[in-house]
Amino acid sequence: MPKRQEPNLHRTAFVADTTALILFFTATGIINERWIAEMAWDQVLNARLIGVVLMVPVARPYGLWRDWVMQHAGSSRVSKLLWDSVALVSFQVPIYAAIIAFSGATGSGLLRGTLGAALMMLLLGRPYGAFLNWVRKMFGLPPGGKRPMSLGS
Repeated sequence: MPKRQEPNLHRTAFVADTTALILFFTATGIINERWIAEMAWDQVLNARLIGVVLMVPVARPYGLWRDWVMQHAGSSRVSKLLWDSVALVSFQVPIYAAIIAFSGATGSGLLRGTLGAALMMLLLGRPYGAFLNWVRKMFGLPPGGKRPMSLGS
């Protein structure tokens, strides 16, 4: 009886996408929360702990969302940059705003933090997309974005 590979592929994709999201956005989140939103270190720690807990269930859905959005990208660097940024901002900014609000950011700090995150995500969309593809490659997976809701296989 042949082995069924699909459950292992989905599990590997989940681990790869989750690893990429946690590593990349823990680092960038700290920068935004501490120096742009001007949150205290204890609030930054709280936001990062909440962020990690929330990144686990949203990393793979984001990876699938990005794969789907990236189908609109052409082969040019500008097109990939644009669509990676659209994918990241549209999915992650609302989640991020909730994280820092729950962690104690209010008023102008919440607004600055959310706008700062939106700006960062616009700028980091393509670098994160490339990082995600690199992490997927390290896990033996193809880059995403070839077909809707797929790993590109």
